[in-house]
Amino acid sequence: MNKYQKQTFIQGTLILLSAGIINRILGFIPRIALPRIIGAEGVGIYQLGYPFFLVIMTLITGGIPLAVSKLVSEAEIADNPQASRNVLRISFGLTFGLGILFMFLSIWFAPWVTQVILTDPRVYHTFVSMSPMLVIVAISSVFRGYFQGKQNMIPSAVSSIVETVVRIICVLCFSFMLLPKGIEFGAAGAMLGVMAGEFVGLLILLYHYHADDKHNTSSNSAGKSLEVPRMEGGVLRRLLKITIPVTAGKLVGSFSYLFESIITAQSLALAGFATSVATAQYGALQGMIIPLLLLPGALTTSLAVSLVPSLSEAAARNEHATIHKRLNQTINIALVTGAPFSVLMFILSAPLCLLLYSNQEISGMLQLMAPFTLFIYIQAPLQVALQVLDHPGKALRNTLIGAIIKLFLIWYLSSQPEYGIYGAVIAIIINSIIVTLLHGFSVTRLLSFKFNILNMLKICFAMLLMGIGVQLAYTQLPFHQHTWLQFLISCVIGFAIYMVIIFRIKLVSIRDIEKIPIIGQWLPFK
Repeated sequence: MNKYQKQTFIQGTLILLSAGIINRILGFIPRIALPRIIGAEGVGIYQLGYPFFLVIMTLITGGIPLAVSKLVSEAEIADNPQASRNVLRISFGLTFGLGILFMFLSIWFAPWVTQVILTDPRVYHTFVSMSPMLVIVAISSVFRGYFQGKQNMIPSAVSSIVETVVRIICVLCFSFMLLPKGIEFGAAGAMLGVMAGEFVGLLILLYHYHADDKHNTSSNSAGKSLEVPRMEGGVLRRLLKITIPVTAGKLVGSFSYLFESIITAQSLALAGFATSVATAQYGALQGMIIPLLLLPGALTTSLAVSLVPSLSEAAARNEHATIHKRLNQTINIALVTGAPFSVLMFILSAPLCLLLYSNQEISGMLQLMAPFTLFIYIQAPLQVALQVLDHPGKALRNTLIGAIIKLFLIWYLSSQPEYGIYGAVIAIIINSIIVTLLHGFSVTRLLSFKFNILNMLKICFAMLLMGIGVQLAYTQLPFHQHTWLQFLISCVIGFAIYMVIIFRIKLVSIRDIEKIPIIGQWLPFK
């Protein structure tokens, strides 16, 4: 396979998964170090601006990566590289123009947004620092969609890893350098570090595109010359037809996240919590607990991205069996790999938070949310399936229903002193359950899809036995004076129990391992 050849569904998923795991692991370096530099309150200031940024970013890009990936995939099937370049050129012009416009609007309205909407003027510097990222991320999203449509996941994987490394270095350095000017400047420095990482990641994507374009040009000149009409209007119409409903669905999620931060702050104030305390609690939830829960989501994200061209190709060829096979593969892999992490975060929540954040008080939030992370892990692939197979309205409706319920519960529960920040935690849990079940029902009804219930029961059984083993190991091992050693050995024992069980009950087989590139070649018992 040459450097520019497309990968299969499994290969593409594994490439993105490898990059995702590396990024998630590396990403915990600033998440562990940043609270030690600027504190939980500083993390709260850093996090408060993100929801608003995501809303604007969704308006600009929204469904662009998915639309570009889908249209490029169709062009590749038709052996029409000029059409792929047309899609890239038109989507680039659209997102670049919107990015510039919203960047200037964000800087202009930053004082009003931070004082009136976010209710904390200290977020101003962070908000201004993130505004140029609107242009950078917009351009990057187009190129990522382009490469995904060509089923070449290497550029996205490489750029994301380089972006993460640069971001880690810059976030920690800039926040430390600016902290003497005040906690709000320390948070702004962290955001400048994020922007630096995004910019370098974009440069990597542009390099890969230049190399890919050069390769395709030489290939076409050696073979037959393809001359096709540009059809900008047709491409733009198709682009918008896919993008608008997907963007609407993502906007629901982004606005939900924005309103969640606002309502949580207001509700905690009604419950009698001071602004600094409310900001610190929200920062702990969004900046420490949820990223930890989403660590196994690197696989879910990889599967969802790889599903777009794979399902598009299967749908274009009317191969319903392939669509069902890909969905079952995705759900099974997401559950099997996410389950052990869910168990560890539930059983060992206290030592985990103590070792990572030197803060055992927030472990209750992690323990409460951990059992329900499996719903989150399979939600993204189900949503992508609905969007790619031309049912984005269903995904939008399901997300909207979940968002309304979540926001109401946050307002009702968090405003009561006995719940506080746990009201938001409960609301997020209920939201993940409802949206995932609604997505599952929609997929079942529209595609006549059947979930493998037996496999799900097997996973629950494996989780139960693993949980018992981890609990016994952590309480009985004689290393209580060394928390990290006690934690590490318990994790190893837990994973060993889980691996034995999933092979014994045939959730995973040796044949499955043999299909994994590189790893399968080195099996001694093939």
